Amino acid sequence: MRKLRTFESSPVDYVPQLVRAATIHTMDPGRPRATALLIHAGRLLAVGDATDCYAAAAGLGLPAPSEQDLGDAVVVPGFVDAHAHPLMYGQLKTWVDCGPGRAASIPEIIELLRERAAQTPNGLPVRGYGYEHVNLAEGRHPTRHELDQVATDREVYLMNASGHGGVVNSFTFELHGVTEQTPNPAGGEYFRDEHGQLTGELSDAACNILTGIEGVKVGHHGPNFHLADAPEEHLRQLRIAQESFLAGGVTTIGDCQVSRREFDMYLRLAEENQLKVRVNMYLLSHLLDEAADMGLHGQFGNAFLSFAGFKFYADGTLGGWTAYFPDGYVGDPCRTGQLYHDPADYADLISKAHGLGLQTATHAQSPTALEMVIGAIERAQGERPDADARHRIEHCGLPTPEQIRRMSAAGILPVNQPQHYYNWGEGVKDAVGTPGERFNPLGEFVDAGVPVTISSDAPVAEPLPLEAMQAAVTRVTRNGYRLGPDGLRITALQALEAHTINAARALGREDDLGSLSPGKRADFAVLAADPLAADPELMSQIPVRQTWVDGVRRFAADPTPSTTTKEAQHV
Repeated sequence: MRKLRTFESSPVDYVPQLVRAATIHTMDPGRPRATALLIHAGRLLAVGDATDCYAAAAGLGLPAPSEQDLGDAVVVPGFVDAHAHPLMYGQLKTWVDCGPGRAASIPEIIELLRERAAQTPNGLPVRGYGYEHVNLAEGRHPTRHELDQVATDREVYLMNASGHGGVVNSFTFELHGVTEQTPNPAGGEYFRDEHGQLTGELSDAACNILTGIEGVKVGHHGPNFHLADAPEEHLRQLRIAQESFLAGGVTTIGDCQVSRREFDMYLRLAEENQLKVRVNMYLLSHLLDEAADMGLHGQFGNAFLSFAGFKFYADGTLGGWTAYFPDGYVGDPCRTGQLYHDPADYADLISKAHGLGLQTATHAQSPTALEMVIGAIERAQGERPDADARHRIEHCGLPTPEQIRRMSAAGILPVNQPQHYYNWGEGVKDAVGTPGERFNPLGEFVDAGVPVTISSDAPVAEPLPLEAMQAAVTRVTRNGYRLGPDGLRITALQALEAHTINAARALGREDDLGSLSPGKRADFAVLAADPLAADPELMSQIPVRQTWVDGVRRFAADPTPSTTTKEAQHV
């Protein structure tokens, strides 16, 4: 894997800054703690105490730095969210929240959607998100007939919290010509009841119908959540998303399913100089042949917008019960989930990407799907050995101990989301039985020498790194259930590493991001308390006071009246 080499894109700022704080966790093993940072032109020139920083400025012939004293705050490197979907996250902010905090039953969901329908001009779709059928009082998915109570003259779509499908009303099927006789698309399903009638539920590639005739089509390469809005609306949604990431202390994102929709919007934001966080794009695998034809044989881009690699899918989601378990789910033996690709075809795709020097990031949850991925990477490495390929497995839900050992040997990086088991860990146990207790076995990865990366998968979870760290350290769900034995947990320090330097390495960005070291980008989060000293079960309650990117304060929770003119321009 060729690590990204970026050209300068920092703001013009020739006055150095000295930032003081009570504690700075650098994540640099050479100097893990500090109390001052010297920043110039978006980079860190010195890290240590104030004396070190003043001496460094003088040694470089720089003018005396301006000072920013953060008082009793704790500074950590900017959080790196290596797996998220920012445009989808921003778009869902404009949909109806039907999550457990708003609706605990199907009638409550219907009422929320009816309220939105009454406010929406005729003909425009009504869209909701966030439900998990296992969390509803009925313990099942809504049906198309129930969504017909919302509207019969327009599309109604209720997306599952996983993003891998949901439920539509009858009008949606009629509009797109889907009937009981319509075959399931490769990589997707139109669910039917015991009489062969469409229930309204659809998953993964079947969501292609929702994007319309001219919309993005991804075939059997993944769930299609690339629903189109007007370009200006998409730009607004991305701006909303950026602010939420910054509020959580996130400075860098890996967008793990980029189609032409996302690519176009990022380019437009970059042209307007409106990218406030760093975005590393993983193009969806249906674009692999086109990329190969264009000679896209490695990372490229600048410090704020770059191409990182390709996103693949092996199976579906545990939350939506579409991850592949050939013997069926404990919660529903008639469901097996699915593989997106024939194993041989998938292995050929991975070999092609690997042969081009491209990093791959494959969604895989079940042991069967993980076997397909690990075997394909082992084959590709046998064909063309590359000790720094850094192939990733996204989510990596239920690997066996033997698979973890093979991941270590092959240098495969798992990218996990502890907030998944924080939000619905009990549902995984209910779905697949006792093995579900091992969901995201972070402690086993650490014991096997496999670097752990944690992320949000926003909008599946909110981009709140401290909540993700809390879940990784405690394995306690939102409902107070502790998932699995203590050996699956990791320490607070390991969790911080997983959301900073390890995540930067998973993106190929450890040379300029992930730790507070001289020469690296001045990206950091300012916290109200120390997550390494806090009660682990209260870690998520630590406020993020500020977030800085390239030495510029991009988020402030509570701007102070004493802020200087120069600092005010940075907000």
